[in-house]
Amino acid sequence: MGIGVWELLLLFLIVLLLFGTKRLRNIGGDLGSAIKSFRSAMSDGEDDKTGRTIDGEAVHESKDKT
Repeated sequence: MGIGVWELLLLFLIVLLLFGTKRLRNIGGDLGSAIKSFRSAMSDGEDDKTGRTIDGEAVHESKDKT
């Protein structure tokens, strides 16, 4: 037994009445930009790191050596 279509529709209408369309649009936009920045930070973190293994030991090297 799970949540049906009618239950989801009722829940959506209650949330819409509580918050209003403008606030829901802002929340959706903020959530979308947060997910986008999280994904870009994760991919940037993978690109910046190079690693090599010496004698079973992981060694981290950074690309920019300042």
